[in-house]
Amino acid sequence: MVRKFTALHLKKGVITLFVAASQLIFSQSTDTIREKTILPIHIYKKDFKEILPAQVLSGEQLERLNSQSVADALRYFSGVQIKDYGGMGGLKTVNIRSMGSQHVGVFYDGVQLGNVQNGIVDLGKFSLDDLESVSLYNGQKSDIFQPARDFGSSGSIYLQPKTPVFKGNQKTNLNVKLKLGSISLFNPSFRLEQKVSDKVSAAFSSEFVQSDGMYKYKYQKKNSDGSIANDTIARRYDSYIRAKRFETSLNGIINDGSWSVRGYGYISDRGIPTAVVRNDFGPKGQQMLDENYFVQASFRKKLFPKFETQVKAKFAYDYTRFLDTVNVGTTALPIDNSYVQRELYLSTSNMYSINKNWDVSASFDFQYNNLDASLRDFSYPVRYTSMLAFATTYQWNRFKFLGSVLGTFVHENVKMNAKSPDKTEWTPSAFLSYQPFASKELTVRAFYKRVFRMPTFNDLYYTMIGNTMLKPEYTSQYDIGFTYQKLYDHRIFKGIYVKVDGYYNEVEDKIVAVPTTNLFRWMMTNLGDVKIIGADINVQAEFDINTIKLKPLVSYTYQRAGDYTDKKESYYGDQIPYVPWHAVTFTMMADYRDWSFNYSFMYTGERYDAQLNNIRANYLQPWYTHDVSIQKKFNWHSHQIKAGFEVNNLLNQYYDVVRNYPMPGRNFKLIVSFTL
Repeated sequence: MVRKFTALHLKKGVITLFVAASQLIFSQSTDTIREKTILPIHIYKKDFKEILPAQVLSGEQLERLNSQSVADALRYFSGVQIKDYGGMGGLKTVNIRSMGSQHVGVFYDGVQLGNVQNGIVDLGKFSLDDLESVSLYNGQKSDIFQPARDFGSSGSIYLQPKTPVFKGNQKTNLNVKLKLGSISLFNPSFRLEQKVSDKVSAAFSSEFVQSDGMYKYKYQKKNSDGSIANDTIARRYDSYIRAKRFETSLNGIINDGSWSVRGYGYISDRGIPTAVVRNDFGPKGQQMLDENYFVQASFRKKLFPKFETQVKAKFAYDYTRFLDTVNVGTTALPIDNSYVQRELYLSTSNMYSINKNWDVSASFDFQYNNLDASLRDFSYPVRYTSMLAFATTYQWNRFKFLGSVLGTFVHENVKMNAKSPDKTEWTPSAFLSYQPFASKELTVRAFYKRVFRMPTFNDLYYTMIGNTMLKPEYTSQYDIGFTYQKLYDHRIFKGIYVKVDGYYNEVEDKIVAVPTTNLFRWMMTNLGDVKIIGADINVQAEFDINTIKLKPLVSYTYQRAGDYTDKKESYYGDQIPYVPWHAVTFTMMADYRDWSFNYSFMYTGERYDAQLNNIRANYLQPWYTHDVSIQKKFNWHSHQIKAGFEVNNLLNQYYDVVRNYPMPGRNFKLIVSFTL
């Protein structure tokens, strides 16, 4: 990774130091620092900075935040709700600013991860060991040189894998890591990087995760008046996991450009945690088998001094098998369903610089999806999606503007039953930022974005439930905020960074399941109308006290997300399920020579469960966790050894993120890694 700096070399040391701290959560984009790229080469690009700063976790910070998966790391971002169904094998999804998990685009090495079946990406499947950074954007990236699909999400998460970096004459990098922990965790992994030539490098990594998923939890059941009906300590049985991940990549540099090819595979056998109800604490017997593979490639080149192009392609194959052969009674039948998804994706993006302050771009994407399922009377749908995006950026003195419009064209075919009508949608967005003072410490910004999501194949075609006449689900986003950054050449206090955002979001034609005339048969329909008012506040600083470096961070989120679907309903205006009014995280990182220490506190305020009414019986108490970790680096000849010890949920609090899906109590983890 190459970083370039412009002027102000006199403060280079201070700037570099503070940027290293600020990139713990936020990517910085001041005019003194050129835009960071994670490609193997820094291609010429006009110095147009991020209008909306991302929240970023990168580098060594990912190793220090007591996080096993991407979902765990995202808990430290403001405006994010994680649904975690417990244990190692449980589903983990993310919801940004209460707009719904299906409105979150997840991109791996610049290409979106898809799930046309239900629109949700299980972030628990992705390890942090091979990632250089995790970035979260509200709205979209401030970069117009991107595929059309990147313009189509209400919020985006970018997972950037590591790019090989070789020191001196070294041609091989090898890192071997072992994690051992509570809940019988056994998690070895390795990463091998090879320098093929001066312009080509290769990488291969693999990981194995195994856990029996057994842990103690507290089960408490309350009566409608709030009194406790049951309170006991039980053991979770059905959250085991055995998973294998492997990944390989080739990265190359050409004149004024770069290319890469990546292959990915994930195979798992997981127990599916089910709700603990009716005092049933035994094994449930539900099982999920997954096989996920994809191959993707990208090519980027500056063809002329003012014209740059890039091409991306991907093929993905996903197999899922769900089994429930134990919980069979008088009304329940054994379940053994299999699903196969295939996706083909092609994209071309082109950018032209009209002058040094004005860029324009055009992108076109084509995507093919199909779904097979072992269900009776299934439609076997096929979807053809074309996306066309036009965007522009303009910079005038301290004023910056980005505007884009996205056209989406969808056509579907089915082998049997009725098909969904063709759809054509155009959605705009506009982003503004302004620096009112010449010092550039304060930046004021705002954006508006309207976007939609297509109904998933489950929404449209699931047997007996799907509704082919569903309309898309729309979101409208309004945001205004400011960023303040102050650097100090002080002996102790090195700098402060403050980011504040207020926003209003509205979700229209929300897709929900409602009962028909037969209560045993439900159908998907457009009924929901959700309005969200919120605020995100992030403050961080850096201190250098003698040989101890301290990096504190505080994040606070307020959200009022009400259901305004039907004024006649008793729940009209009530807070939507699982969205807390208040959430706070505090992190303190400390470094002393070869030692590092991290403390994290996470608080999620009062919420209500999936029942519609905000009444006492549906109330969920706040929960909080304390996590600590310590690491030590050792040098052996020219090699480095890292040893770390983590304690999660230090005070052993029993809590549910989702009601009746208990989370683990206090647990430990030992991590040892060796770098050749």
